[in-house]
Amino acid sequence: MIVIGADHGGYKLKEEIKKYLDEKEIKYEDKGCMSEESVDYPNIAKEVAEDISNKKADIGILICRSGIGMSIVANKFKGVRCAVCYNEQIAKFARMHNNANMMALGADYMSVNDAICIVRQFLAAEFEGGRHEARVNLIAEIEKENMK
Repeated sequence: MIVIGADHGGYKLKEEIKKYLDEKEIKYEDKGCMSEESVDYPNIAKEVAEDISNKKADIGILICRSGIGMSIVANKFKGVRCAVCYNEQIAKFARMHNNANMMALGADYMSVNDAICIVRQFLAAEFEGGRHEARVNLIAEIEKENMK
């Protein structure tokens, strides 16, 4: 299950990504926003990240103008590893090497086609484990120490 959310700056791109998910019959839940009317991106990022942190969804997709603000909010939640993905390779390695369970996209910096390719790559990639697993485990330990 995928959970997706965007602020007003990412609304149009979110709607295009949803069309792609529908075409591929990939289940998702849309956490907003539902128009281009101005909203506070931290509230949308919080809703999506809570579902990942609470294991109500497996993958989260956030979209704002740059992807940065939403990723910062998402990474405040236990168990969330959100990567700003700006091309297919970054999306692939975010999953393969960092076991990222969320991605953030910057709507102002990519075309719809590029965004869909990035989402497709993120969804297709799988965590490699191996030498990367020890590092992801270190991230989890740091999280445990600092998120009380």
